[in-house]
Amino acid sequence: MTDRETSSATSERKIEHLDIAARGGIESASGAGWDDIQMIHECLPEVDRDAVDLSVQFFEKRLSAPIVIASMTGGHPRATEINRRLALAAERLGLAMGLGSQRAALEHPELIATYSVARSAAPNAFLIANVGAPQLIPQAQREPYSWRQIQSIVDDVSANAMAIHLNFLQEACQPEGDAKARGCAEAMARLCAEIDVPVIAKETGAGMSAESAARLRDLGVRALDVGGHGGSNMAILEARRAERHGDHLRWRLGETFAGWGIPTAVSVVEATSAGLPVIATGGVRSGLDAAKAINLGATLVGIARPALSHASESEDALIEWLEGFIEELRVAAFLTGSNDLKSLADRPRRIFGRTAEWLRARVASSPP
Repeated sequence: MTDRETSSATSERKIEHLDIAARGGIESASGAGWDDIQMIHECLPEVDRDAVDLSVQFFEKRLSAPIVIASMTGGHPRATEINRRLALAAERLGLAMGLGSQRAALEHPELIATYSVARSAAPNAFLIANVGAPQLIPQAQREPYSWRQIQSIVDDVSANAMAIHLNFLQEACQPEGDAKARGCAEAMARLCAEIDVPVIAKETGAGMSAESAARLRDLGVRALDVGGHGGSNMAILEARRAERHGDHLRWRLGETFAGWGIPTAVSVVEATSAGLPVIATGGVRSGLDAAKAINLGATLVGIARPALSHASESEDALIEWLEGFIEELRVAAFLTGSNDLKSLADRPRRIFGRTAEWLRARVASSPP
C-alpha cells in the first residue's frame, strides 16, 4: 500500500468511526460503575448552591469546571465543523478539549485544518493534542513518527498538552490495526523527556490498573486519562465496522472482547494511587457521574459520545447540554455540603456491587 493509499484509508476510517459512534449502541452493557457509588446526602449543607466553586487548576490553566470534552475526531473534512463546535463550547464555558488522533494530519497535511480549527475557535481553551502509542514504534508497513513530527502536531494547534493514547484493544480488533507494542514504553519515556508540553497517557476504553498507572508515571507522563470500560466500547465499534465490511474474523474479535477491561470507577481508584492528576473518561453521562468520579479522586472528567451527539445537532444544543451537566455537578456538590471540588473529594461515600467486588479483590490480591 502506498503512503497516499494509507493516508486516504486513515481518513476514511476516522469518518467511519465518527458515524458509528454518533449513532450510539456501542456502549458496554455492564456499565462504568457509577451506579455502585452512593454519595452521602447532607440534609443541612451550610453552603449556598450558587456559591459552589467548580473551578480547578489543571497544569497552567484554571478551568471553570472540571471537564474535558474528550478526544474524538479530526482527520476528515466532515470533522471540521464538529471540532469547531466542540471548541467553541470549551471556550465559552471554560473547559478543556482533547483532539482526536492527529495521525491523519501527519500523513495528509491538507487535513491539519480539521484539527487547527479548534484553536481558531478557542484561543484561550486548554487543548490537548493526540497521537497513538503504536505510532511511536515501527509497525508492519511504516516507520515510527519522529519527535519532530510529534512536536509539529502540538505546534499545529498550539496545544497545552500531548495525549498519547493507548488503544491496543482497538488495534487488535482492526484489520489494519497496529498490533506491535514492544518498545512503546521506551518510546514514551523518550517523548516525555523531549517534548515541550506535559504528556498525558490516555486509555481508550479498557481502563487502567494501579500497576500500569505507576509504570506510566515512572516513564514521565504528567497525568492519566483512565479511559475506563463502561463507556463507548472500541471493541464493539470495530465489530460494527467489521460487520459493514463483511469481515467475520474482526467481527468475532470485537464481540469476544466487548467485555474486556477495567470499569471506569475502579480505574479511577486504581490510577489515583500513582499520585498524578487523573481524568475519569468512560461512561460519564451526567454531572452526578462526574461528582462521583471526583469524589473517588479524579481531577477532571472526560465526556465523549454525548458531546459528539449534541455537537452533531448544533452548537446551541451542545452548550445547553453542557450547561445542564455542569449544573448537575453543582447540585451534587451542594447536596453533600461541598463548597468546592476539594471538599467534594473529601466527602464520604458507600461503594456497592461489582465495583466493591473489584476493589475487595484488589486488596485481597495485593502482596503483603
